[in-house]
Amino acid sequence: MDAIKPFDVVQMNPLKELSKPHSMGTTIIAIKYRDGVLVGADSRTTTGSYIANRVSDKLTQVHERIYCCRSGSAADTQAVADYVKYYLSMQSVELGELPRVKTAANLFRTLCYQNKNHLMAGILCAGWDPIEGGQVYSIPLGGTLVKQPFGTSGSGSSYIFGYCDVHYKDDMTLEEAEQFVKTALTLAMQRDGSSGGVVRTVNITKDGCERKMVPWTELPVFFEG
Repeated sequence: MDAIKPFDVVQMNPLKELSKPHSMGTTIIAIKYRDGVLVGADSRTTTGSYIANRVSDKLTQVHERIYCCRSGSAADTQAVADYVKYYLSMQSVELGELPRVKTAANLFRTLCYQNKNHLMAGILCAGWDPIEGGQVYSIPLGGTLVKQPFGTSGSGSSYIFGYCDVHYKDDMTLEEAEQFVKTALTLAMQRDGSSGGVVRTVNITKDGCERKMVPWTELPVFFEG
């Protein structure tokens, strides 16, 4: 009778893992509420199977009252956001007024669509302007542009679509919006291995932007097995 051979032990090569691109396999969310929009994201950035950064910032300001939430390749999304920020700054100087959120979203769409074979970038563009107030636009992989009352993207978003569909409502107060975003992100972070860290939010209204950070110790606990 042949001897039982031990299973081969697969060892991870740290150098090979660390050489992989930085990926924000992530959970991002943006919602419209009574006075403006609220955007939020987790803070985990991975390089292969390693957590490269536990407290990264995935909420990028592209103009005074316009933010984007970034998911996908960290390098790709940072480059696209920098281009949009540059174009919006030039337009605001030429026109002498705040750019529209729709303009920013269309810039993201154009850049992502025209380079769809080279980019891995999922973007949520949200903000406030004097013409349409608070707005949320989703630009998923491929460069489609969709205006929505709320949007979510990233690897953890598949875990919370049901929660968002059931619990989102129009005309929420800021307190209700903050609880909605914090709960949705926490649910995703508990199930998705590529999401984690702290929760970062930005509240955008006609009066400006307000950032908040919620440490993991203050996030709600739904189940402990």
